[in-house]
Amino acid sequence: MKHLILGTALLALTAGMGAAQTVRLGTEGAYPPYNFIDDNGQVAGFERVLGDELCKRAELTCEWVTNDWDSIIPNLVSGNYDAIIAGMSITDERKQVVDFSENYTPPSPSAYMAKSADADIENGVIAAQTGTIQAAHIASTGATLLEFPSPDETVAAVQSDEADAVLADKDYLIPVVEESGGALVFVGDDLPLGGGIGMAFRKSDPELRGKFDAAIKSMKADGSLNNLIIEYLGEDSPHF
Repeated sequence: MKHLILGTALLALTAGMGAAQTVRLGTEGAYPPYNFIDDNGQVAGFERVLGDELCKRAELTCEWVTNDWDSIIPNLVSGNYDAIIAGMSITDERKQVVDFSENYTPPSPSAYMAKSADADIENGVIAAQTGTIQAAHIASTGATLLEFPSPDETVAAVQSDEADAVLADKDYLIPVVEESGGALVFVGDDLPLGGGIGMAFRKSDPELRGKFDAAIKSMKADGSLNNLIIEYLGEDSPHF
């Protein structure tokens, strides 16, 4: 009888372990240095390293899923993955649909980039990625908004003279400007937009959000999050 009880308990434990949840992390895979696809076809960048460490601290098994930016929130809500970690700024508009974790970067500036420092950013044609805080800002100004599904298309629009300038996260644009050999420059003042970057969760998943919140807090407390920000986003990027 004792062996039967032990065997039943072991079977129940094994079944429970087999049913353990795998947390799927959704990202874009096209927004370096935050996230991109490396030469091996794997998600890489700041958020890949950060996400893996957060999963380790939260004692979760995680796998990565890529999704186009323009449908990244709808596909979270519909259950295609369990959280978004994709350079997503925390905004009041998005909070109506999803819940955010603690921010894992402080608010960082957006910037205009063009071929010339004389580019008309007030009334010209400005490119931005669809569904971003930058696109929303341009729509509120006197400039003409030209939207694209991916960030590299916004840069290409400037290079081909389809747009006078692009507005994007400065962290994204810095390497683009540096690698252009002087062909591209920053224009005007930096813009403080959004409330920092955080992970997004379905409103029905507060327990999962709490686990990642605790992991983010622990990385802030021990300084490892600042180290990652400096390593991947640069010493001048805002950190905690």
